[in-house]
Amino acid sequence: MTSNPGSAAGVQDPERSAGDPPAPPRRPGPGPVLFAGLGVAILLAGAFAYLAVRHRDQQNQLSNIRATGIPSSVSTSVADLMALSPVQARPAPGFRLVDQQGRTLPLSSFKGHAVVLEFMDPHCVDICPIVSQEFVDAYHDLGSAASHVVFLAVNVNRYHLKVAEVAAFSRAHQLTTIPTWHFFTGSANDLQAVWHRYGIEVEAPSPNADIIHSSIVYFIDAQGRERYIASPAADHTAKGAAFLPAGQIASWGHGIASVARYVS
Repeated sequence: MTSNPGSAAGVQDPERSAGDPPAPPRRPGPGPVLFAGLGVAILLAGAFAYLAVRHRDQQNQLSNIRATGIPSSVSTSVADLMALSPVQARPAPGFRLVDQQGRTLPLSSFKGHAVVLEFMDPHCVDICPIVSQEFVDAYHDLGSAASHVVFLAVNVNRYHLKVAEVAAFSRAHQLTTIPTWHFFTGSANDLQAVWHRYGIEVEAPSPNADIIHSSIVYFIDAQGRERYIASPAADHTAKGAAFLPAGQIASWGHGIASVARYVS
């Protein structure tokens, strides 16, 4: 017995006539393949979600890691804000410069006191005014310990070296309210030698260009040894003006005071 075209197992499809072309082979339904694909997708999504949570937890753990040697009076969050780091205790490089009152003083004259040292531009309108406010806040936070701490800055602007210029900056930013404040200046050669000893990079292409320089706060103990460094920073508005939220400035002040008290 022979089967007719278009039939299955010799049975004629009742909806097809003898002259119709053969029907295409039927494909298996998508059910098993679709379900298998969905299962793989679900497993992958779960794996990625797990990894994302794990990464977040690891980041949180890292944010709570505390560098060895940070004074206990400085919280981890403030230490992170300041990028506070202990350094090998070694004698701070000496210098002899002129302050905003025209007095020539060596760094060694401050032995017996903690020294908070920064490098500033007397014509700066960016981060230097912010650091100045942090210094003023730190002085007030020190309370009765303030007499054991001196605050120093070294001029980084070789185009503006006059005593009158560092004095004007000091008055404009209330640094003169700190009895132990000294803003040092001198000849370009003398200043460059100090920058080099402290690893301060300065770019001053012209008298009218912005001075770009390293911003580092050095904490020097009462024996004249470097003990800690910190890295001031600032945010900027869309127009490029530097600012820092008041809360962060206050936190910097607390941190500076705590470290200075610790090394005094």
